Amino acid sequence: MTSLLTSFIVAFIVEWRVSLLILGTFPLLVLANFAQQLSLKGFAGDTAKAHAKTSMIAGEGVSNIRTVAAFNAQNKILSLFCYELRVPQMQSLCRSQISGLLFGLSQLALYASEALILWYGAHLVNEGVSTFSKVIKVFVVLVVTANSVAETVSLAPEIIRGGEAVGSVFSILDRSTRIDPDDPEAEPVESIRGEIELRHVDFAYPSRPDVIVFKDLNLRIRAGRSQALVGASGSGKSSVIALIERFYDPTAGKVMVDGKDIRRLNLKSLRLKIGLVQQEPVLFAASIFDNIAYGKEATEAEAEVIEAAKAANVHSFVSALPDGYKTPVGERGVQLSGGQKQRIAIARAVLKDPTILLLDEATSALDAESECVLQEALERLMRNRTTVLVAHRLSTIRNVDNIGVVQDGRIVEQGSHSELIARPEGAYSRLLQLQHNNM
Repeated sequence: MTSLLTSFIVAFIVEWRVSLLILGTFPLLVLANFAQQLSLKGFAGDTAKAHAKTSMIAGEGVSNIRTVAAFNAQNKILSLFCYELRVPQMQSLCRSQISGLLFGLSQLALYASEALILWYGAHLVNEGVSTFSKVIKVFVVLVVTANSVAETVSLAPEIIRGGEAVGSVFSILDRSTRIDPDDPEAEPVESIRGEIELRHVDFAYPSRPDVIVFKDLNLRIRAGRSQALVGASGSGKSSVIALIERFYDPTAGKVMVDGKDIRRLNLKSLRLKIGLVQQEPVLFAASIFDNIAYGKEATEAEAEVIEAAKAANVHSFVSALPDGYKTPVGERGVQLSGGQKQRIAIARAVLKDPTILLLDEATSALDAESECVLQEALERLMRNRTTVLVAHRLSTIRNVDNIGVVQDGRIVEQGSHSELIARPEGAYSRLLQLQHNNM
């Protein structure tokens, strides 16, 4: 704007007649320069969106190459990739034609405007009204200004895109977190006994608010006791663990630890007292030692890690590896089998030495022999520790203190293994019968 204002003041002082004509054609000059720059960029638009689907197909094909090869689906992936390329191909063809046409029109408008200005300047010089020097000064100053204005205008889409990108970042920063792990008003947790109670809990996942997971769920787990949860897939067993970890809050009711609503407790300090082993263990692209040591903050003691590994029946197979505990597990633990990954995840939980231990199908990926050895280790680990186990294999929970059967969002039956099998028509007995029939 400063350049534009200064240029017109100078131009009108030097030769007002030519300046007046340029002022009339100035919008055409700016538009012609802008269209020229836009066409030279290829009028590409958002090519990333056009190629998003093809990029996704290519990425999935490469990352899941074993599955693709196992089903001989290479040609299918290629045909899908080629099919999805048709959309960006047509878009590129269309845009290139528009770009070429726009470039031609911009050149016509640009040179026609300059020709008109120069013709009028020559006419004034010929009539003796002005001089060649004045006409050229005004022409050069205002044409250069038109170019600079066009360059600024051509940056407008980039400025808008940048604004949108920054806006999305600030929308995330300004979004209020429903569950704040660093709430300054929350009560810090120094130590806990480990008594857990879910009182009249209603719950539905935020992404599926219409699907009710729990309706008036009541469950009490005594400190230092073990509680198993069984039931059909999708009945909400893992959701109990998610509520205790406070990954979600219930829509109604309370989740309590030692008689205190966990919403009033500092979440970070509470999670320091809780150990979790998930159904699909997550390993980081680091060594086995680092993955186990991840369970305890700032631990570098090799003896502690080895002790935890022995408790989880990991030490024997790790010691047999050429690099031992320094062996890299690969991205997402790709270098290890499912059972090995699960045992490393259990060793990580053992190292943490939590007051509350949450096991979500912790032995699902193990063979019978490893499961037997690990079951003994888990039973030692569970002593004097509040433990919640989610299990499909009922053979793994015979020795727990209490078993709850989850059905239709409620605990329909609970008791020890011997108490529950004494009820032949009970929900637990039916589940046990189904498993024996399928074996």
